[in-house]
Amino acid sequence: MMPIQDKTIRLTLAQALIRHLANQYIEIDGELVRLCGGGFAIFGHGNVTCLGEALYNHQAELPVYRGQNEQSMGFAAAAYAKQKLRQRFMFCTASAGPGTSNLLTSAALAHANRLPMLLLCGDTFLTRLPDPVLQQMEHFGDPTLGVNDAFKAVSRYWDRITHPAQIIQSLPNAISTMLDPADCGPAFLALPQDVQGWTFDYPLEFFEKKIHRIRRAPADPLEISAAVDLLKAAKRPIIIAGGGVQYSAAVNQLTEFAEAFEIPVVETIAGRANLLNDHPLNIGPIGVTGSDSANAIAAKADVILAVGTRLQDFTTGSWTVFDQQAQIISINVARHDAQKHRSQPVVGDAKVSLQAVHKQLNGYKTPDGWTKLAQQLRQTWNAYIADNVSAKNRPNSYAQAIGVVNELCDKRDRIVAAAGGLPAEVTANWRTLDIGTVDVEFGYSCMGYEIAGGWGAKIAQSETEPDQDTIIFTGDGSYMMMNSDIYSSVLTGQKLIILVLDNGGFAVINKLQNGTGQPSFNNLIADCNIKTEPFAVDFEAHARSMGAIAETVANPAELAEAFKRAKLATKTYVICMQVDPYDGWTQQGHAWWEVGTPHISQSEDVTAAHKDTEAGRKAQRRGV
Repeated sequence: MMPIQDKTIRLTLAQALIRHLANQYIEIDGELVRLCGGGFAIFGHGNVTCLGEALYNHQAELPVYRGQNEQSMGFAAAAYAKQKLRQRFMFCTASAGPGTSNLLTSAALAHANRLPMLLLCGDTFLTRLPDPVLQQMEHFGDPTLGVNDAFKAVSRYWDRITHPAQIIQSLPNAISTMLDPADCGPAFLALPQDVQGWTFDYPLEFFEKKIHRIRRAPADPLEISAAVDLLKAAKRPIIIAGGGVQYSAAVNQLTEFAEAFEIPVVETIAGRANLLNDHPLNIGPIGVTGSDSANAIAAKADVILAVGTRLQDFTTGSWTVFDQQAQIISINVARHDAQKHRSQPVVGDAKVSLQAVHKQLNGYKTPDGWTKLAQQLRQTWNAYIADNVSAKNRPNSYAQAIGVVNELCDKRDRIVAAAGGLPAEVTANWRTLDIGTVDVEFGYSCMGYEIAGGWGAKIAQSETEPDQDTIIFTGDGSYMMMNSDIYSSVLTGQKLIILVLDNGGFAVINKLQNGTGQPSFNNLIADCNIKTEPFAVDFEAHARSMGAIAETVANPAELAEAFKRAKLATKTYVICMQVDPYDGWTQQGHAWWEVGTPHISQSEDVTAAHKDTEAGRKAQRRGV
C-alpha cells in the first residue's frame, strides 16, 4: 500500500473491500462493536491470492474461520446473525465454481429467514483472455452468465464488481441492505479473479470509521388508528408473536401490551421464546406444529394482532386455524408481510408501533371470560406436555429427550434445531426458560443446519455469554447430511452439546408418507433400495473421530446422566440415543396442513387419504 497523495491511497480491490469492512461499527446498547464479526472462508484459486492476501492483514479485526464445507459456512453465518438479532453479520468467501455454488442453499436459508450475510465469491476473469478457465460454467449464447448469477434469486443485494472503483458505492449499499429491517437478507458480491488484484486510488474517507444504527420506522398514524379501532371492537382478541418481535427488541413492549389489555399471546416457530413458559398470557405455540390451546383460541378469535411474522403455512395451518371472518392486524416492518390475507397493515417497526397502538388503546379491556378460557386451555396443554416428555411405559422419543434437556439445562443455554421431526417436537414440547434462547430454523427447513448453525451460534454466544452452552437437537438424517463442523467446533474451542437422536432414517417424512395412505418407501433405511441388512451408524465413533467426546445411551435416564457430564465438559460432547420412528411422535396440537396428494390412485388407501385431506380444506381462509 503506497499513498499517492494526502487524500487517496492506492489499494487493490480486495484490500480496499476488507479495509472498509473492518472500519464499520454498530452501536448496541450504548457500546460500539464491529459490525462484521469476521467470516468463514474456504480458499481456492478464485479467492486465495487476492482476497486471502487482504484478509491475512486484518485478522485481528476480522477473524477468519476455515469451514469444512461452503454450505455449512453459510449456515454458521446465518445462525450467528440470528443469535445477534440481525445487528451484526459475518461474511463467507468461496472460490469460483463449485465452492461458490455450494453456498446457494445457505443463501436461500438466509433469504427465507431474512438474515444478513455477506457473500464474497470468486468469479471468472473480466478480461476473458484466459477463457475458458477452470470451473467456469460456459453459456454459449451469453458469456456474461455464470454460476454467480444464480444467486440473484436468493440475495437481497447482488452485484458483480467489474472495476475496483465500484465498491465505493456497492459495498455500502450491500451493508445498508443487510441492516435494513424491511429488506434484510444476504448480500452477494461477485469478485472476478483479475479485478480482485487491480488497483485504484481510493479516497481516504472511504476507510474512515463509520457507526451504523438500525432504523426504527414509525407506522403511518392512519394505519395505527385503523388498528386501534379494530382492537377496541374486539371481543376475542389474540396476539401472534413472531421472530420479528425479538429482532426489533420489542419483547418488553409486547409483554407490557399483552399485560395491559390482558390479551392472550401465541407464538410462531420463529417467535418461540418471546414469552417465558409460565407467563400467564402465554397460551402456547400456534399452527401445524403448535398446541391445542393456541389453535383452539385462534379458531375462536375475532381480531388477530400479528406482530413480526410472515404468517407462514406452519403458523396459519395453511390458513385454516382462523375463523373466516376474523380480522387480522399485521404489524410488520416489511410491507410485503404486513398486507397478507386481507390484513389491516401497520407497516413499521414492531417496538414503536406497539407503543403507538398501546397509547391509543388505553381504556380497552379484553373480556374476562375470553382470557380465562385461553388460560384454562393452556393448563390442559401443559398437563399433556408434562406427560408427553415423561418416560413412563413408552418407547424412546424425541419428546423425552427434549424433556430431559429442558429439566437440566441452564436458562440461558441456546437451543438449536432445524428440519425433520425435531422442529415440530421442540416447538410443541420445549418450555421456555429465558427470552430469546430458542433457534428452530423452519423458515427454510434445511437439513444440515443443526450442527453448522450451532457452531455459528456458539461463536456469537461466546462473545457475550461464554459460560453458556449451545445445545443442538439433530436427527440421524441431518447428521448424515452435514456433520463436519463437529471438527470445526473442536478446532476452534467452541464447545457444543449435540444430541443425535437416531430413528433409522427420514422418519418424519415416512410418517407423512404413511399418513397419506402410502406404504413406507425410500425414507427409513430399512425401506430403501439396499443390498444388505440395515444397520445403525456408529455415531459415537464417528464423532470421536472428529475430536469430540461422545457416548451412546439406551434411554432417557441414561441421557440425563450423560447430559450432566456434557455440561461439565470443556469441549464438544455428542450424545447418541435411538428413538422410535413410529410411536414416539407428539400426537396432539396439530393443525391441518396442505400437501399435494394424488387425486387418483390404484391404492384405495391413497384415495381415502386424499379425500380425508381435502375434507380439511373447508376451513381454509381465502385471501391473497
